[in-house]
Parts: sequence; structure tokens; C-alpha cells
Amino acid sequence: MSHTLRLTMAQALVRYLAALRIEEDDGSLHPYVGGVWAIFGHGNVAGLGEALAQHRDELPVFRAHNEQAMAHSAIAYGKALMRRRIQVATSSIGPGATNMVTAAALAHVNRLPLLLLPGDTFASRAPDPVLQQIESFSEGDVSANDCFRPVSRYFDRIMRPEQLMTALPRAMQILTDPAQCGPVTLALPQDVQAQAFDYPVEFLHPEPLRIRRPAPDARELALAIEAIRAARRPLIIAGGGVLYAGASAALAALSERFGIPVAESQAGKGALGWDHPMNLGAVGVTGSPAANAMAEQADLVIGVGTRLQDFTTGSHALFSQARLLSINVQPLDAVRARAQTLVADARLALQQLGDALAGWQPHDGWGSEARQRAQQWRDRVHALTTRAVPEGTLPYDAEVIGAVRDSVEDSPTRDIVVCAAGTLPAELHKLWRAGGPGHYHMDYGYSCMGYEIAGGLGVKMAHPDKEVIVMVGDGSYLMMNSEIATSVMLGLRLTIVVLDNRGYGCINRLQRACGSENYNNLLQHCIAEGGLDIPVDFAAHAASLGARSVHCASVEQLKAEMVRARRGDRTTVLVIDTTPERTTPDGGTWWEVGIPEVSPAQAVRQAHEAGLQAKARQRQ
Repeated sequence: MSHTLRLTMAQALVRYLAALRIEEDDGSLHPYVGGVWAIFGHGNVAGLGEALAQHRDELPVFRAHNEQAMAHSAIAYGKALMRRRIQVATSSIGPGATNMVTAAALAHVNRLPLLLLPGDTFASRAPDPVLQQIESFSEGDVSANDCFRPVSRYFDRIMRPEQLMTALPRAMQILTDPAQCGPVTLALPQDVQAQAFDYPVEFLHPEPLRIRRPAPDARELALAIEAIRAARRPLIIAGGGVLYAGASAALAALSERFGIPVAESQAGKGALGWDHPMNLGAVGVTGSPAANAMAEQADLVIGVGTRLQDFTTGSHALFSQARLLSINVQPLDAVRARAQTLVADARLALQQLGDALAGWQPHDGWGSEARQRAQQWRDRVHALTTRAVPEGTLPYDAEVIGAVRDSVEDSPTRDIVVCAAGTLPAELHKLWRAGGPGHYHMDYGYSCMGYEIAGGLGVKMAHPDKEVIVMVGDGSYLMMNSEIATSVMLGLRLTIVVLDNRGYGCINRLQRACGSENYNNLLQHCIAEGGLDIPVDFAAHAASLGARSVHCASVEQLKAEMVRARRGDRTTVLVIDTTPERTTPDGGTWWEVGIPEVSPAQAVRQAHEAGLQAKARQRQ
């Protein structure tokens, strides 16, 4: 007869999470859950809140200021630790829960682990309707938490305490599965949280979690080898899967041994060090001229751990002449664009390909051309990021990036930069020098404005010994900045650089490129009759949240303040005015945007025609 322990559902849940361990490749065990983000309300404070308070020593709880932001922090923590740890986020029912839906979508798109525990209405329905309850006139079991269904990899509503014993193992399987990884939502009715059950003691001591490494199928591997051997001008595109599989060394070995150049997607940046001789840098719409030129010549593109998003492929027009071989642990990602597939763990696949390709080499001049183009681009990056700001103009992102990077002498490549949306992702993708995996932290799957500061906090929790630099535009800062106060409260020092171009400069340029007039993007175009053009004092605002803050009058002052910030004892916010007009002219490629077929504006009609010409190059 097995031993049992009588606990509430919430108490059993907390004990289970606190007991979880993950086994690393070397056999070592580490706690899997790095803490719980919680904003308590009537849907979770009495049940789950009481259980968390009991076990605060084993499972730390962090209080945030916004539910979406705390879930972003949890996502960033998991991403920074290469999906091998998680944090949990819990909210009350109603707006607390729906605030986290955007974060769940971000984790879903980016294949990142996140466990959400929103409170729910009463399973008994005795006091219905309760405060904040969503009611359907046609479905009696609907609550606000049903919004999580389309943005969760696994969703469950725990209607009886014993259901926890089924739901939790399923949740952990999804969170640790390299192919299925994504957000899990367990909705917790507040009465069920408080109900007791005799849980088996062995359930409260789960087996260590292990992350699988699926080996290549022999037939697919043989066909992949055949495709590479037939290629004369192969190009590898490294995606996020290279980082999560710990495959950077295998990638470098394959590239060096056979002279195959490597380009990096947004998620894959850092797969090779920025100064690796075969690293062509960023590819695609935000790509370098080196990577994009080689992509246009390639006869075989080997995607490793990338889902070939439109920014990576130039809306499937950049390398449409090439055959595609996709190495991916997720079969649905592997078959995109009708690619030849090799479904496997990236590290195992690259190692086995390297063993099987002995004696093969691409076209004689292919590797040397790649090395030459890569070096030319590194020289150009140095020039762009160190030149003086032209007199009479405001700086732009490249000049700010250079000042941030050069504010440390020993090893700026150990910094971790965090960003998500606006102009900065393009400039950072091209110009940031990532020293290796994890030093470039970008959400460009969902490109969620407001992720940046909260994400930086999660990265700092994952790597408290690293310099975490958040680079954020004024638009994203205004969308979500509350976790500045959280970082100060938790004693987690961030350096936040705010580039103020007074509006949505990125979308304003896209609007004009599509033939439209300036409208509703830059703040100067949004002042209503009777309204006022009042500049936002970001430095004063950040100071009010407890940060040290400075408005920098020049790039030189920014660099000096960055030096001070690195030596500081709390979060520093540095603000600099930038231009919404200038961007790095080098690189880039076409990106498909829906431009009207019919318009009274000649510029719109011309942009539509240009789009049709570019669209003709798309992979069919």
C-alpha cells in the first residue's frame, strides 16, 4: 500500500514544482523551476498564495507590477538558459489572466517554455457570477482563461484535485520536449485550489526531467549527405535551434572543416562568435550584404534549427534559386517551403553529417569568397559604429550601438543585449558583436513591444553575473516600463538605453516606403486639435521608478555614462535623442507587405508595382 499525504491541490502543486530537477548531459541535477512570478488577487491568493508562502524557501516568489511583464520575464529566463529551466507566472482571474495572453503568444511563436497558472472561477458554480467572471450565453464552461487555448501548447483546467496527477506530467513533457516546447496553461478554479486530496508521496517526488536528443533517421541522413555532396555553393543558416541544442561547436567544426559559410537568423545570432572567419553575419531583411550576397549565389541552403520566417528568407525571394535542406527537431518546421528534411537534434545531425562528408569540399573559391566578404563586413561594422555623428544631425542606432559596445575595454562581447521591436532589431542584428550563444537576446518571432525591460529582468535573473543591457525605443518604453521598479526592488541591476526618436520611426519609414504619407506614427503627426506637443521626459520618469537616470546630450556622454552604469549598484536608465530618418544602408532585402492594388496616390501605385516585380522572385 502506497503512502499518501493529504494536501490541498495548491499545496501539492507547489511541492511538485519545488521538487522538480533536470538532469544535464553530464549527469548533474539542478532545480528546474527558478521561481514563481505572482500578482495575487481573489482568484489565487487564498489557495495558491497560501501554498507558496509555506514553501517560500524551496520555491522563491517574486512580485511584479504587471502580469504581462512578469510572464515576459519568465519567458526571458527560460530563453536565456536555453530552455533548460523555467519560471512560473500566476495571476488572479479576469484581467490578471488576460494580461498574460500576449506573453503566452510570444512564448508560443518562439518555442519557449512558460508555465502559466491563472486562477479561474468556481468549479462548483455556487457563487456564480463572481467578480471579474466572463460569461457566455451559449457555453456554461467558458471563462477568461479559454483565451489561452490557441496560444498554449497544452491547456488544462483542473476541476478536481486528483486531476493534478495527470496534468502536471503532461505539462512537463511539453515544456521539456525540444519539438513541442512552448507555453503550458493550467487554469486553477479557486475552490479546487483549496480542496484536499490524499496524494501519493511518490507523486510529490517526481523523476528528474531529461531533454531528448532525437537522432537522425538513417534514410533522411543519407539523402541529406547526397544533397550536400551534390552542392558546389552551400550556405548554412543558423537558427535558434542551434543554440537550444548546444550545437555551436558542432556547427563551427562543420563550417571550418568543409568551408561552408554560415549566416545567422535573429534567433540564431551568436551561434558563431562575431569574429569567426566563416560567419557572414545576419541574413535576410535585416541582413548583412555579405550574407545576402552569398545567399543569392547559393545552390543549397541548409537551415539548421530555423523555421525560415519571412524576415530570414526575404519573404522566400532571397535564395529562391537554391535547394533547401532543413535540419530541425520539429517536423512541421522542417517541411516549410517544401524543403528536404532531416528531422533531428541539431548537434547530433551536424556531428553525423561531418563524419559522413569526409573528403568532400564545395567549389574551390566558395569558402575563400565567404571569408573575404565576412571580413569586409566586419570592417564596415567597425566603421559604421565608430564614426562621428554628422554635424547638425542627431545620432542614429549604429552610433549608439558603438558607444554602448565600446564602453568597456576588457570584453564587450560578454555583454548580453536585450531587444524586441522597432528599428533596433534590424540594426542590432547587423551590428551587434555577439561573442557566442546567449549574448544576443532578441524576440523577433513575435516582436512584442514592451518585452524589452521585462525580458532584461528575466535574463539578469538567469545570469546575475553578466552585464545585461536593454536597448529600447521610446515607443516600447511607453508601452511597458513598470519592471524598472521591480528590478530596483529585487536588487537586480540593469542598464537600459532608451533611444528616443519621438514615435514609431520604423513603421513610419515602412509607411513611406509603401507610398503612403506620414500618418499616425511620429508624435508630431499625431497632435489633435487642441492637443499639445509635450516631449516625454524619460529620464525623470525612470527616476520616479527608483532608477538612476541621465538624459545624454551626445554619443560621447552616453559612452561615459555607460562606464558609470557598469560600476553602479542599481538599474540605470540612459536616454538619448535619435533620428527617425537615418538607418544603416548596407544589406537588407525585399519584404512582402500588402500594398493596395488601387489607390489615388501615384506613390502607392508605384510601390505596388515594385512589389509585384519582387514577388516574381518568390519560391514557387
